[in-house]
Amino acid sequence: MLGAIVTTSAAVLAAAPVAALLGYRQLQRAANAKALRITTPNGIDEAGFVRIGGIDQWISIRGEDLGNPVILEVHGGPGAANRIFVPRTRAWERHFTIVRWDMRGADRTFGHAGPQDQGGMDLARLQCDALEVTGYVRARLGVERVLLVANSFGTVLGLRLARSHPELYSGYVGTDQNINAGGRDRAAYHALLERLRAAGKRKELAFATALGTGKSAWSSQQWTRYNRLVVTSDPLTYDTMKTVVVRSLWFSPLHTLRELRGYLKGMTFSERVAPAAATIDEWAEGTAFRLPFFVFQGEHDVLTPPEPAKRFFDDVSAPVKEFALIEDAGHFASFRRPERFLDLMLTKVRPVITGQLIGR
Repeated sequence: MLGAIVTTSAAVLAAAPVAALLGYRQLQRAANAKALRITTPNGIDEAGFVRIGGIDQWISIRGEDLGNPVILEVHGGPGAANRIFVPRTRAWERHFTIVRWDMRGADRTFGHAGPQDQGGMDLARLQCDALEVTGYVRARLGVERVLLVANSFGTVLGLRLARSHPELYSGYVGTDQNINAGGRDRAAYHALLERLRAAGKRKELAFATALGTGKSAWSSQQWTRYNRLVVTSDPLTYDTMKTVVVRSLWFSPLHTLRELRGYLKGMTFSERVAPAAATIDEWAEGTAFRLPFFVFQGEHDVLTPPEPAKRFFDDVSAPVKEFALIEDAGHFASFRRPERFLDLMLTKVRPVITGQLIGR
């Protein structure tokens, strides 16, 4: 949903003098690569393609101690893999072994075969892929359960996995939590209209008003333009897009320039999945979860507002549940405030899934 926005923001960065920009990029990437080294005797740092759902999909596993709980990240977008954020979330790997999976249509999975060989691109196929990835991780690391940590679009899949397969997961953590209510919740849409009206953006306001609230009927192009308006009309979200997302892309030591172009193309390709998500009614799909359930939401998120997430959370029944706001954060809260997110993971989540409180 955010591919065009990221592309536009990246183009602004690329408008700087090329030689100086590339030189600075090389220095930053080298520093990030050094910080990513895992040298602990019981650590793990491996990555490669695994046959999932009939195609080769990229999976990386990193952590300083294989005795730590295992996280399976379910990334957002759609098509926005989390590997670009590894330098920002490096401290997490001291306390958790983190599995990062590039879904079909995303990053290296997309770049490996291109758009023609991604197979079916729909929510059901992605959910089946996720279950296969879960099975691979359990076998590879010899663990009975893994902790689901989903962000943004990935929370749509994450909720379905957590509901249907509590035997596979030690808990569910959602951040940038999407709560679709079958089209009934229109708060984010009306908040956008108010921001555009207050800013005197008459052309943009006319477009958004003409869209109406029937999001499931929007084309992928309309979704892209709508999300661009949401992001650019909110100063905190736009700042996060530039300083966190685009900088993470540009300075990723795990991506060449060609791979960055492929990353952005994958996001555009994957946008076709977004409209179907708007038809989901999370209440109708179920509020009973037979595993620990956590939501850590950006306090000022305008893309996936905290209010619907809290309403859904309040209706959830689970063995343990916890809701927390991440201060000074909107969307991409865990990546803007990775230290705060880690603190929540260590004080709220890890004690529940391990029975032990571990200090930082």
